[in-house]
Amino acid sequence: MKRWLAAGAALAATIAVLVLVGRFAAEPLRNFAEWVDGLGPFAPVVFIAGYIIATVAFVPGLILTLAAGAIFGLLHGTIYVFIGATLGSTAAFLVARYLARPIVEKRLAGNERFQRIDRAIEAEGGRMIVLMRLSPLFPFNALNYALGISKVGFLPYVLGSVGMIPGTLLYVYYGKLAGDLATLGSEGMRRGPEYYLVLLLGLAATAAVVVVGARASRRALGGASAG
Repeated sequence: MKRWLAAGAALAATIAVLVLVGRFAAEPLRNFAEWVDGLGPFAPVVFIAGYIIATVAFVPGLILTLAAGAIFGLLHGTIYVFIGATLGSTAAFLVARYLARPIVEKRLAGNERFQRIDRAIEAEGGRMIVLMRLSPLFPFNALNYALGISKVGFLPYVLGSVGMIPGTLLYVYYGKLAGDLATLGSEGMRRGPEYYLVLLLGLAATAAVVVVGARASRRALGGASAG
């Protein structure tokens, strides 16, 4: 029970930090977007590089995602955000994998139950990652690092990035509708049917995460008991 409370507190703290960082970073991100807008043919490369850095630095990317729609339009904006988010999340994953994972393994080296659960997550990796990316329950930046300390394979992790496409498309579209970099933000955004469609998809993915995760946990715990 204490572990669950600690995990819940850690998740709440992470979300609170992300909210604070997002508010603090909103204006600099808008300034960056306005600068990118004037770079002509170099704008896509600089935008993608900025998105990668923001992702690794735990800076929420909503403003940049909206800005992509205002600057590049729906198609190109979605492509550039997807590339930046995928490369940024991959970099964060590798940082966690090679810096934090060895520490976790050392601390839990004798914990057979942890090892079995970790292997179960590895087995369900690709499917779980797509569902987690679709779900609004898992903060994007926190998930990148959390998956880095799991045994999820590198290729399934990267391929699971396709789960980001619906949300990316939605917010790039809203940015295109806004059209004005100075007004970009989550406040006052008009939410049409497409928003609720993506939300419904995310809630369905959340339920699927619970089902798939529970099944994997039962297998892992059953194996641990048998061992």
